[in-house]
Amino acid sequence: MIVAGFGFSTRATLASLQGALAATGGAPDALATLADKAPALAPLARAMGLPLHEVFGPLPDTPTQSPASQRARGTGSVAEACALAAAGPGAYLMAPRVISPDGLATCALAKGNGQ
Repeated sequence: MIVAGFGFSTRATLASLQGALAATGGAPDALATLADKAPALAPLARAMGLPLHEVFGPLPDTPTQSPASQRARGTGSVAEACALAAAGPGAYLMAPRVISPDGLATCALAKGNGQ
């Protein structure tokens, strides 16, 4: 199972989220983000016909280390952490997070056995 994890600003639009996903070049089986951000990602999940996983802490360590993300959410990359958490035990990142063209969203893909 491939999970696309997302981190994004409150200013992010559906186009921001689509742009971040497109930048990964992947085709996920599910989407994931932090529980408090899930309502904003739900329209993309519905449009794609994919399940949406709400991620609650604690979040796993990530290769990317954004100081702003670390201060705000306690993880170096919300997108990477959400992808890994939702993909389940033993999951691994297929590539580090990418940023949407407008800079308002990030997306990372993780591969795992699923939950």
